[in-house]
Amino acid sequence: MIMNLAMTDLLPVLPEIFLLGMACFILILDLFLADDLRWLTFGLSLVALAGAAAITLGTHTALPTLSFSNTFVDDALSDTLKLMLYAAVAVVLIYSRDYVKQRGMYRGEFYVLVLFATLGMMIMISASHFLTLYLGLELLSLCLYALVALQRDNAVATEAAMKYFVLGALASGLLLYGMSMIYGATGSLELSRIAAALPNVAQHDTVLVFGLVFVVAGLAFKLGAVPFHMWIPDVYQGAPTAITLFVGSAPKLAAFAFVMRLLIDGLGGLVADWQPMLVLMAILSMALGNITAIAQTNIKRMLAYSTISHMGFLLLGFLSGSETGYSAAMFYVVVYVLMSLGGFGMVVLLSRQGFEAEQLEDFKGLNQRSPWHAFLMLLLMFSMAGVPPTVGFYAKLSVLQAALNAGFLWLTVFAVLMSVIGAYYYLRVVKLMYFDEPADAAAIRPGADMNVVLSVNGLAVLALGLMPQPLMALCASAIRQML
Repeated sequence: MIMNLAMTDLLPVLPEIFLLGMACFILILDLFLADDLRWLTFGLSLVALAGAAAITLGTHTALPTLSFSNTFVDDALSDTLKLMLYAAVAVVLIYSRDYVKQRGMYRGEFYVLVLFATLGMMIMISASHFLTLYLGLELLSLCLYALVALQRDNAVATEAAMKYFVLGALASGLLLYGMSMIYGATGSLELSRIAAALPNVAQHDTVLVFGLVFVVAGLAFKLGAVPFHMWIPDVYQGAPTAITLFVGSAPKLAAFAFVMRLLIDGLGGLVADWQPMLVLMAILSMALGNITAIAQTNIKRMLAYSTISHMGFLLLGFLSGSETGYSAAMFYVVVYVLMSLGGFGMVVLLSRQGFEAEQLEDFKGLNQRSPWHAFLMLLLMFSMAGVPPTVGFYAKLSVLQAALNAGFLWLTVFAVLMSVIGAYYYLRVVKLMYFDEPADAAAIRPGADMNVVLSVNGLAVLALGLMPQPLMALCASAIRQML
């Protein structure tokens, strides 16, 4: 009987167990590898992600499965997000290989930290308990702090890591304090029990409301929404571009799951209380992100403020408080990760040994140096701006429709105006690539694997824009089964 119970508990977490085992194996194996055999570490990391994906597909069930005393859930939402997460991390590793090799970071530490961060995101995606959520969040955060500071002789990266660590610790403290207050008001840390206990708690219970405020503040930091955005520009600019590529893409999938589990699963009964907070954060994020991005000359910093504005649009889906809005938010975050991978991938592509392509001027005349890569960057910039027929247009349209259907007409109009403002700095990059003379005549020679994946990444933005229905249906199905 005990053995059966243990196996029942272990089956939903097999992908996490496999990835943990592979990360530990890679960590030990790397100790005995010479520098010319580092490709084994890279290859095994991709194998680990592929194996976790196969196990996730193999253990998928139609109905949600709870394990470990209802602290871990395996459902359609978690499986869908995990599969997307594996793909995103694999793309990050492929894009980053030449970059980290040229900068002395082609070591086991980079790959092991990425795999452990992925494990943390998987735990966040499947958490159904406050402690599990926090465990996954801290595992992810600690790995990201170390990754940002991986170039120990880089003073800018070290400064960025210190800022990230201090502000991240503050946000974690706020989140923990909020969780403890919600526990005091409801008597449980399990999300389903909290949701069931909310109707029995006084509507304006001070402890519960304060707990909610602290939890939303912690969530806003992890998303990078205003006024908890201050770490994003410094970390994106200060970290090595390969690390920025990782920080700015895959963790957004986990952050989306984090919000869904906490606000929708656990605190859905308080939608009237957290909705105004999300409205305020969405307005500030769209305004500050889009307006400040115009003044940037560093493309990583520009994309950082772009991220802040995109998180504002993402919040439009959540604040609608409807199944349609949640599926629109999921569609938006998946599209954002795809665009972010491509955008930062192009920055990695143009960077070479001893040179960082971080300034907007570095994209001047890219069409003359490489017409194909200029075309891919054009697709990515158009998608981020929300220009049809790219998928970014449908992502913005879906969250705007969700907000409009929820009765936020004025907010929808404001979001459209901010989107028009944001189009300026994206189209500026296109203008530099096609109408300016190149500032750098160095040849662009990406590896074959990076060239293929980057091409697929850029064309996917166009293909999904022409046929967005399958991805929209997948997101809607995952949300429907979760709710």
